[in-house]
Amino acid sequence: MNPEARALWPGRRWTLALLLACLGMLGPFSIDTYLPAFSGIAATLGASPGQMQQTLSSYLLGFAVMNLFHGALSDSFGRRPVILVGVALFTAASVGCALSQTIGQLVLYRALQGLSAGAGMVVSRAIIRDMFPPADAQRVMSQVTIYFGIAPAVAPLVGGWLFAHADWHSIFWLLVVLGVALGAACWHWLPETLNPAARQPFHAAHLLRGYMGLLRNPRFAALVFASGVPFNGMFLYVLSAPVFLGEHLGLAPTQFFWFFLLTISGIMGGAWLSGRMAGRVKPRHQIRHGFLIMLVTSLVNVALSLTLPPNAWWSLLPLGFFAFGWALMVPVVTLLALDQVPQRRGMASSVQACVGSLANAAVAGVVAPLVMHSVVALAFTSIAMMGVGVVAWLWVKPRLERGPS
Repeated sequence: MNPEARALWPGRRWTLALLLACLGMLGPFSIDTYLPAFSGIAATLGASPGQMQQTLSSYLLGFAVMNLFHGALSDSFGRRPVILVGVALFTAASVGCALSQTIGQLVLYRALQGLSAGAGMVVSRAIIRDMFPPADAQRVMSQVTIYFGIAPAVAPLVGGWLFAHADWHSIFWLLVVLGVALGAACWHWLPETLNPAARQPFHAAHLLRGYMGLLRNPRFAALVFASGVPFNGMFLYVLSAPVFLGEHLGLAPTQFFWFFLLTISGIMGGAWLSGRMAGRVKPRHQIRHGFLIMLVTSLVNVALSLTLPPNAWWSLLPLGFFAFGWALMVPVVTLLALDQVPQRRGMASSVQACVGSLANAAVAGVVAPLVMHSVVALAFTSIAMMGVGVVAWLWVKPRLERGPS
């Protein structure tokens, strides 16, 4: 924690949480706004469903690759410069998306969006731990998750409305406006939170030693898998939304909002409860509760998928409860992972985000196209991804209780 933290941000804690949440929301917002316009983009550019899926997977791949470096760069050059450059590049890439005339151009600029969109999300985690002790950091992380959840809930509604009343290009112009506004806000208000004494040398050998140290830390690796992979049990349905919602459930693009409303409400509710539990409930108990909720709802989802025909009334509710369980435990697991390497929290946040994003990219480019055409396959794949997190947590929990080896 930076010893000058109170002087760096004299305002209320929730205002910093709001700014950091806006930084973190760029990534999911730029996904969810254009999903309702998939069919229109494909028709305009003459793209196949597989090619349209690549606009998503290329974004997620770029997001994953660059996430490996955002935090490490912020450990060396500071939090503020990395965020400002990332927002600027995201804005420029959004202009390219809006002006794209071919599917190849759109895939390219979506990849560039992905390369830059993660800076805010990765570095904001390090900023939270720079500024607050553990219990307060959990509360702020929960507040960030709550605010962060508002954008994806509104995004598909906004994207569907823009697509219906203007065209798909207007969706990306909206992202340009948001990038400019957020860049200006960070320029004026975001302080540099990294203590100068904590800056790390920027050269290849030092970075390599840092990454190798993280990879050789089994507790850190297990916590990364416990926090990042279960998210894909829910994100799988987001990636499959055009087929899952449009074909299986028979919803119109403007009705996709109901799916996102339920899942984001679950995230916001779980994050709110996580913040209330900070300092009152043992972190390990909170994590156990979150995984238990995800496990029960996943089993219910599988059972309903096997026995009942797809229907919006029952198909969407388990996903909202799953999101609640994930948001209840993820702030705690995230902070536990960062605290495994307190001297390189930026790099740790990068690796954590990279693993999650690589999983997202694999799900988008490989898994979702294979299973999206069957609600049963979606349900079994979702519970399998949640199971990875359960196994990772069960392995690392007793090792954390024993303390350093």
